[in-house]
Amino acid sequence: MKIQPLADRVLIEPAPAEEKTVGGIIIPDTAKEKPLQGTVVAVGRGTKDEEMVLKAGDQVLYGKYAGTELEHEGKKYLIMRQSDVVAVLA
Repeated sequence: MKIQPLADRVLIEPAPAEEKTVGGIIIPDTAKEKPLQGTVVAVGRGTKDEEMVLKAGDQVLYGKYAGTELEHEGKKYLIMRQSDVVAVLA
């Protein structure tokens, strides 16, 4: 099964959270800071008012609270509007 975003939405695979230790103590997953960077996996077609400028494979930065988290076949993704993406990394 494949996920295909609609309209101006994009499907993003977030970059993995960095493993951090503090004085030998491993920080649990719930306390890790979420990454604000990821890879575009799939894009919608855009809308008549907003052309889709992102494409699959783009490395992007997005807002801290952007998107909706979902899990598909054991992988975590975010689905958000193209306007929630703040930059494309070149």
